[in-house]
Amino acid sequence: MAFCRRCDLRVLVAIVCGLLTTIVFGMSIWRIMMRIKRGTYAPPSSIPIAFCRNGGTWENGRCICTEEWKGLRCTMENFCKNSTYQNFTFPRIPVGRYGSSLQKCNEKTLNAGHPIATRLCNLNENGEITLEEAIIGSCNENLESLEKQIDKISVASQNISTEALILTSDVSKLTPENITSAANVVGQIFNSSRNASSEAKLVAVTTVSNLLDVNEDVFQEASADNTFATLIEQMEAYSLSLGNKTVVEPNIAIQSVNFSSESTVQPTGIRFTVRKGTSNSLISGSTSVSTSADSLDPDAQTELQIWLNTSKINLQSCGFVVYQNNKLFQSKTFTTKTNFSQKIISGTINKNEKNQSPSVEMVFRPQYKSKEFQLHSYACVYWNFSMKDWDTNGCYKERSTNELLRCRCTHTTNFAVLMTFKEGYTYPESLDTLSNIGCALSIIGLVLTIIFQIVTRKVRKTSITWVLVSLCISMLIFNLLFVFGIENSNKNDNNISNVSSTPNIIPHDDLDSNPNPTCTAIAILLHYFLLATFTWTGLSAAQLYFLLIRTMKPLPQRFIMFISLIGWGLPAVVVSMTVGIIFSHNKNDSRWYLKYRKEEICWLAIPKNNDYITSPLLWSFILPVTIILLSNVIIFIIIVVQVLWKNNQNLTSTKKVSLIKKILSTLSIAVIFGITWILAYLMLIGDDVIRTVFSYMFCSFNTTQGLQIFILYTVRTKTFQNEASKVLKSLSSSSGRLKSLPPMTPLRLRVRMYNMLRSLPVLNERFRLLEPLVVTQETTLSESDQANADN
Repeated sequence: MAFCRRCDLRVLVAIVCGLLTTIVFGMSIWRIMMRIKRGTYAPPSSIPIAFCRNGGTWENGRCICTEEWKGLRCTMENFCKNSTYQNFTFPRIPVGRYGSSLQKCNEKTLNAGHPIATRLCNLNENGEITLEEAIIGSCNENLESLEKQIDKISVASQNISTEALILTSDVSKLTPENITSAANVVGQIFNSSRNASSEAKLVAVTTVSNLLDVNEDVFQEASADNTFATLIEQMEAYSLSLGNKTVVEPNIAIQSVNFSSESTVQPTGIRFTVRKGTSNSLISGSTSVSTSADSLDPDAQTELQIWLNTSKINLQSCGFVVYQNNKLFQSKTFTTKTNFSQKIISGTINKNEKNQSPSVEMVFRPQYKSKEFQLHSYACVYWNFSMKDWDTNGCYKERSTNELLRCRCTHTTNFAVLMTFKEGYTYPESLDTLSNIGCALSIIGLVLTIIFQIVTRKVRKTSITWVLVSLCISMLIFNLLFVFGIENSNKNDNNISNVSSTPNIIPHDDLDSNPNPTCTAIAILLHYFLLATFTWTGLSAAQLYFLLIRTMKPLPQRFIMFISLIGWGLPAVVVSMTVGIIFSHNKNDSRWYLKYRKEEICWLAIPKNNDYITSPLLWSFILPVTIILLSNVIIFIIIVVQVLWKNNQNLTSTKKVSLIKKILSTLSIAVIFGITWILAYLMLIGDDVIRTVFSYMFCSFNTTQGLQIFILYTVRTKTFQNEASKVLKSLSSSSGRLKSLPPMTPLRLRVRMYNMLRSLPVLNERFRLLEPLVVTQETTLSESDQANADN
């Protein structure tokens, strides 16, 4: 009879487990179908796929084309095709650019490896694309030798300027020393005391444009010299001498405005405007100047605009210089990590009275990838030549928006806005109902299992308590951290309503660094406790292997201490080594923590370039977990085949093992070994629908793992059943004493319940086990009532 009762209880537990699993699994399938149904009616994208052609990208409401294409969709040619000139061959050259010849100087020359000739692709007066004649250089000249010829600029300026242009036409070959030499040569060509020709200065502007194409890292290595400051000052002076002319190159534009000394009416304000184009390069016609402007007047096409208030100043001339980027302005306090265009505008005036200084107002339209980044803050600054760095003295921020940034300064010089961006992370939604329910059930189950294992350890007299308790503790802490800490708190302050509300302080770099050490700490703890959970599943498998497979051999000496050191120590070693290696390799980067964890959630980072070989997620988590799961699967198969499902006719105990007991035992081992985590590998399948199905299956099985352990390792034990029976009996008797009801009504109701339960043998046995005395009394009364009714 006792054996039947135990079997009936196991059947009941199996039914309950099956019902819970079916409900959770059904909820996941229902959610998948709802997701698929909602996805069928998703609104079409406002921008068609591949709308921008030939390498163009859709940014800020327009196609940004490469230099070789233009037009609404980047379908119009903006280059000169492959060409030849004398014995020289030239590849495709974008309009406004000089192209280098394929022929290089030979190895025995001073300028070995550099192109011999260069050729300009330009637009004629009718707007047609034309190729200029090639300029042939000397292979016995290099930038260092030209630097030694600065004293000859007054008599050979055209030749020196042309050679400098040819030597800088292939920017991929320029070294930091080359940049310094070229900047020094060009700066002296602009120096009015050298008396260089106007043609040489025009060519020198192109050379400066070439230099601004050099990689930022090369520029930073060449920034230790004062050469750049001299070049900037000389170009400011040159902007005053063009006489109402404009010079535009891809990376630099210069505008000059002269005022007649005979004019009695002085302008109230001068406005200089740079308009957006189809590419990031400056082109002819993209700049304009107004000599009678009362204020700023930006429109939708304005990228940069500056207004000088000259109502109280007696002007002679005014000059503007626009730099495509800030490479000539190498700052010690502000570093750039993005490749966004941060234009620099210079406004210079030549006045009759030295004490007069105009006020300046500017508006900048930041150009950046709005899908990947968002503007966080900015500072209005000017270039301080004495400090050789950016400064905010005399500059103020005006009311701005994310599209137009406004500044005001009390003097003229080189101005800029130093912008900081936040990466446009797509923070995931909070955990859905399915995950919350599963984790809540697991947390409750794990807590009850830990309490039960500790309280009843003397009664059960089993050595498996420590391994199971350690596994439950690591899994419990992981679940708590997962539910309450995996979301990054930065998610709550992701939007900035007004960028001008922040102080006018120079930022450290152009990427906002909000380290959030709490999120980093939670990522470390999640990493540790999930690794510990898998480690303890592996140790559970090892211990069960010793107990079941090597039944005739005792456990190794100090086995518990040994596995404790492994279970809690090995994950700590892996996590500490991971964090230490990442920090040591990126200690100079203020955002080093993003090499370890994600910004979207407090978990291990996945590289953007899919370089998983160097990813901490691979070698500090996936690799050790894969090894543990593989060994667990092998031990699981051995135990199932050799112990659980093997019928040994010589052992009477195996003959009595029912199919239900075998299934429950198999499930128990699968749960404690973490076999269901294999579903995570199936989530890597490329098909979205299949991956979604396995994702919800993974969520259903693994978020309820703690509940499964509670049912299989606590509810099924005799100790728990006996204690539960005592509690139920106590509650039943207490309820009977507290309630005073009419004598016959509850009696008849309980008799009917007993008669109904007799049709279910399993529940009937349990009912008799819990309340044998009451059932006997009610049965007697029931038989008496039936006899009276018959009479």
